[in-house]
Amino acid sequence: MSIKHKKIISILGLFVFPILHFYLLETYTHNGFTEVRPWSQFFNILLYEFVAVILFLLIRNVRLALWAEGMFAMVIGLINYYVYTFRSLPLVPWDILSVETALSVADNYNFMPTMRVFAVILGFVLVLFAEGCLEFTLKEWKWYQSLLPALGLCLVLGSFSHVLQQEGFQNSHRMYNKLFTPVRVWQLNGFALTMVMELPYLSVEKPEGYKEEEVETLLKEYAAESSENEVKEKPNIIVIMDEAFSDLSVLGDFKTNKAYMPYFHSLWKDGKNTISGYLHVSVCGGNTANTEFEFLTGNTMAFLPQGAVPYQQYVHREIPALPSYLKSLGYQTYAMHPYHAGGWDRDTVYPLLGFESMEFLPDYRYREYIRDYVSDRTCVKKIIDTYEAKDADSPAFIFNVTMQNHGSYGDIYENFTPDILVEGVNSYSLSTYLSLLKKTDLALEELITYFSEVDEPVIVVFFGDHQPNDTVAQPIWRLNGTSYDMLTEEQSNLRYQVPYMIWSNYEMDTKTGGDISVNYLAGKVLEAAGLPLSPYHAFLQELSVECPVISAKKIEKTSGGNIELLKNYQKLQYYQLFSDSIGLEE
Repeated sequence: MSIKHKKIISILGLFVFPILHFYLLETYTHNGFTEVRPWSQFFNILLYEFVAVILFLLIRNVRLALWAEGMFAMVIGLINYYVYTFRSLPLVPWDILSVETALSVADNYNFMPTMRVFAVILGFVLVLFAEGCLEFTLKEWKWYQSLLPALGLCLVLGSFSHVLQQEGFQNSHRMYNKLFTPVRVWQLNGFALTMVMELPYLSVEKPEGYKEEEVETLLKEYAAESSENEVKEKPNIIVIMDEAFSDLSVLGDFKTNKAYMPYFHSLWKDGKNTISGYLHVSVCGGNTANTEFEFLTGNTMAFLPQGAVPYQQYVHREIPALPSYLKSLGYQTYAMHPYHAGGWDRDTVYPLLGFESMEFLPDYRYREYIRDYVSDRTCVKKIIDTYEAKDADSPAFIFNVTMQNHGSYGDIYENFTPDILVEGVNSYSLSTYLSLLKKTDLALEELITYFSEVDEPVIVVFFGDHQPNDTVAQPIWRLNGTSYDMLTEEQSNLRYQVPYMIWSNYEMDTKTGGDISVNYLAGKVLEAAGLPLSPYHAFLQELSVECPVISAKKIEKTSGGNIELLKNYQKLQYYQLFSDSIGLEE
């Protein structure tokens, strides 16, 4: 073959192979030909073409440029496949901030590739081999001669990306831009285009009409309205946010060989001195820190970018939160988590929220493991030890985030044998999950039994951060004649619902239960404890009447809901998170 023909084939390859990179990456999880919308396929291919040509100009070798793009597509597609498999959500741009957390739990997941993944990797290898036959280089160009056109193309790519991010352009080209359904966005738009569309959400813009002085005036009004009644006795407050704790019966009917959380159900339905209901959360299958953030701060993920993790992106200074407020009321504040301190940057964030004491995995000296995680029973013993060691003259606020029920659920362990079976279902993952809930139930009973016998007033708050991933939910859907891709919006919303419970060892008003979103739960705890509300929680209490559910998944308004209150909430949250003049005295 002549040099001229090789050159022509190489140039053609520069534009043909990026198309294969696109479709192969999509094939890890779905069919890019049939599922990605036509215009979105075209825009994805353009993005790949831009990158390939820019790499060619910088490297000045067709083969190396295509290898660089192809290997990156192969690896990032594989990462996206595993992220989606483990947490039921695709990669988003800000996941780069969560790499340390992801690596800390990676050993507990099964990375055995499926036949589909093997086939895609083989496809990439064959493409890379074919690209190795291309020989065209820019020998006559010095590196600085190709730098200028490369920079020019980078500017063009930036401008093109900006156009792709415009709502009008997206609508006119049938790009799916409802970011509150991240899986559907990615499946209909393709990986590369979705990443470009989500880039603007790395930062949070000021709400329309936001004026700091007006927000400060609004907070002062609620400070004047919030309760000033003197509290005779402040109860100890113990909060357990239990990893992946949920009741999957909300997804559909199923029968088990024995009850998987009988004690919780007995308290949740008919318990004395118990407030209960369903909690609407913003995440499913992962991103535990976001439920934690909503509970501790009263803020909502509804006003933040889909997939964002505020602990890592926005909490870089002291902000108003439940621990700092309770500390101002004389509480000792404790945070504990039986895993690595750096997970979700908790060791950095907790002091900024007002926690005086933090304890992580090394501080759990006597540990019982279930699978590879510290058991909930160990957490209960740690809570009791902390309570018994506290200053007798000060009430305690103890916040514990557990690990026992963390995914994955498909592996076999010598120290754990699932014993809860679902009739008509052969799913080891579902059996594992329900069997773990049974152990959580026993631990909760031990905790409540202990605190029912202490002399000091105690409130125990118990809720889950999210439901498990789709692998666990799918068998229940099948039992009830549906599947993930057949869910109605109402059925999809059920995946963001977990039960909560507020129990006390003394008489309290239990008429205030009901379904709420996580951002309201702390206010409900303060109310149950008979404590004065902070100005922010006083506002949220009023808002909850108009909008009982506000999460990243849904906003539920009553029939005459006050839209202005919702707008004020967005302004107040922006002020709480981002204002340099925020005060913590509340």
